[in-house]
Amino acid sequence: MKLRVGYEFNYRFPQSTPCLLVLNVHHSRVADLISPDHILTSPSVPLVSYRDGFGNWCSRMSAPAGPVRVWTDAVVRDSGQPDPIAPNAGQVPVEALPDDALVFLLASRFCESDKLLDMSWQLFGKAKPGWGRVQAICDFVHNRIVFDYAKARPTRTASEAYVESTGVCRDYAHLAIAFCRALNIPARYCTGYLGDVGTSPPFPPGDFAAWFEAYLDGRWYTFDPRNNTPRIGRVLIARGRDAADVAMVTTFGPNTLESFRVWTDQVAETNG
Repeated sequence: MKLRVGYEFNYRFPQSTPCLLVLNVHHSRVADLISPDHILTSPSVPLVSYRDGFGNWCSRMSAPAGPVRVWTDAVVRDSGQPDPIAPNAGQVPVEALPDDALVFLLASRFCESDKLLDMSWQLFGKAKPGWGRVQAICDFVHNRIVFDYAKARPTRTASEAYVESTGVCRDYAHLAIAFCRALNIPARYCTGYLGDVGTSPPFPPGDFAAWFEAYLDGRWYTFDPRNNTPRIGRVLIARGRDAADVAMVTTFGPNTLESFRVWTDQVAETNG
């Protein structure tokens, strides 16, 4: 199937301001792009791009004073298949993990696995190691946190999400990641597009989504404690230790975000 994906940010800057953008589809999905997801700006400004330490495609720009629009509108091909399930996938011993997975065992800015160590073993120590344990974590987090946009807070950590029992998709992901790492399961934060393909209306307003991947049986598997069910049409943008590594837009100066929208819509197939 085909998905139309894109976003539009409308900012107002009081002065020229450097910005860092992590908004392009992840390199692992670039071959699926039918039309490119170039970052467009109005007024037009130069962008300089680079790969960060996690392999994400990042862009730098200096936004001029005044109103600035940043957007893209692209079409991506997707398999139309839901997230894979592998209930027999086992946990990999720490000593057998690949080197590049080890960083995803460590506590990070929003995933303070060290603070949740004892609690993690008390809650999930008896769950079957591997897929069963990660799914038990997702079930717990899904039921623990109440989704509430009005109570979103960009500085909320995993331990705070546990105590406050409220948040948005990033909070679900952070808490599940912290529990996984405390149990020696590598887990990495993911952000991207996730529309409503295959779900029942009414559909909420479009937004970027957060989920995570856990390393089991030699590969990374997708888990989504917010929805806690396999979904269709997930398009990855970036991965990192937590949300601090993959912020969509980072501005190095004062500004006002006047409007923001995201879309992920299925495109009707045509013959000929």
